[in-house]
Amino acid sequence: MFIHHANPACGQPLSKTNPARRNRFLFLPEGSAAMTRKIECLDWPDRLDVWTPYSMAVKASGGTTVYFAGVTAAPPYHHHPHRSEEFDTLPDDLPTQTRMALENIKKSLATVGGTFKDIVFFQFFSTTMEGAPEAGAIRKEYFGDHRTASTTLQVVRLATDPRCLVEVNAIAVVD
Repeated sequence: MFIHHANPACGQPLSKTNPARRNRFLFLPEGSAAMTRKIECLDWPDRLDVWTPYSMAVKASGGTTVYFAGVTAAPPYHHHPHRSEEFDTLPDDLPTQTRMALENIKKSLATVGGTFKDIVFFQFFSTTMEGAPEAGAIRKEYFGDHRTASTTLQVVRLATDPRCLVEVNAIAVVD
């Protein structure tokens, strides 16, 4: 059994010559006890009886924590420093970019055996609120009634490219 270990070379090919790439995995002995994952939405006892797409707090125990940062509608693997032409095909509307960013999260979740039900924290950054209701409906398609600790923020610009309208950070806890 192995746990993906965070390091600056994460996502790069393993290399026998580059120690930063070679030590990407922390191996656990076979038969190691693993805690059962448990995710709870923590609500105040006196909360109003209204549905919200988020929770004020989420408690997670057991499992493995996975962090997703800087997920946009752009191709996840692009040059750094950024090359403008790699973003020429980005759509110019919030709902479509929201779906593309969530598809990128979905693909990353699948690599660790997770789903949107495993996400406990979600940050949504957008340069525009035009199309926000449609983007919210798209988010509901992916999350369903699953509630995370989350926030939505409007920002002036995202660092990737001026045509990027959406950037997402998320934390998931998977078995």
